[in-house]
Amino acid sequence: MTKNAEKVPAVRTRAPNYRRREKTKDFLCTVPALGFFAAFVYYPIIDLFRISFTNWNLIKDNYKYVGLKNYTWLFAGSGAEKWLASLRITFTYTFWEIAITLIGGMLLAALFNRESKPFSTMRAIVFMPKYIGVSTSAIVFMWILNDQFGVLNFVLNAFGLASQPWLNSEKTALTSVLILTGWRVVGYGMMIYLSAMKGISPEYYEAAKLDGANGFQRFRFITLPLLSPTTLFLFVTTFIASMKVFQSVDVMTSGGPYEATNVMVYWIYELAFVEFRVDRAAAVACIFFVILLAFTMATMKLSDKNVHYES
Repeated sequence: MTKNAEKVPAVRTRAPNYRRREKTKDFLCTVPALGFFAAFVYYPIIDLFRISFTNWNLIKDNYKYVGLKNYTWLFAGSGAEKWLASLRITFTYTFWEIAITLIGGMLLAALFNRESKPFSTMRAIVFMPKYIGVSTSAIVFMWILNDQFGVLNFVLNAFGLASQPWLNSEKTALTSVLILTGWRVVGYGMMIYLSAMKGISPEYYEAAKLDGANGFQRFRFITLPLLSPTTLFLFVTTFIASMKVFQSVDVMTSGGPYEATNVMVYWIYELAFVEFRVDRAAAVACIFFVILLAFTMATMKLSDKNVHYES
């Protein structure tokens, strides 16, 4: 009895030391990842804020700190009007990309949620554009939307409708970019929703049928609530990606005509590499970063009451 009583404290003493060593090992395993993020993510963000308080451009080697001068130019100077216009265009583009991804993706997922080879082939065809590079797709759509010999105008003429200056008109330029965007993203939304639909238990639908619920009611009261976590995921990721749109605008319209497609990231690019005003580009990028962060955090906060997780 005495020997056993003496051994117990020794085991209890070794246990905390073992847990401490395991925690140290776990932390050391994360050090390379933390170092990578510190060097290539956090440091550039911090340095971006620093540059926004200077007058640095790509023509001069030296620069000095100018305080809030770049932010004054952005909000109360000559850059204010362009800032608001670019923000409006960016949010308009983002709204429609989110709508296409969520609504189009969900409708196609409900339509193609069948276990048969023809539907599998159709799903693959719809999803395939996601694998094609944005620049490559943009070049193809420039040909499709060409004023003189574009395929889309040819189809419109075949139905007796007038040709449209898709890429050369202020009214239709952003719509043209959205046509390309919709073609690329709707299949992605469909596949994400399909994966989520496969995870819904058939027992819910069987119970609803016994209670006399029709197809629309089952979709409204079972499918939609249980897809809310997936909808939140798609909303946040699509919002961030669409707010940063650049390649399609750069290839198809170069921000034109008359700055009708001058989205925020393209304007930042022009400030830095066309006008060589890295200081102003940094200021715009910092405010843009804060907007993205604020909207994402607000969305996550508001979603707590509206997202239903299956228990």
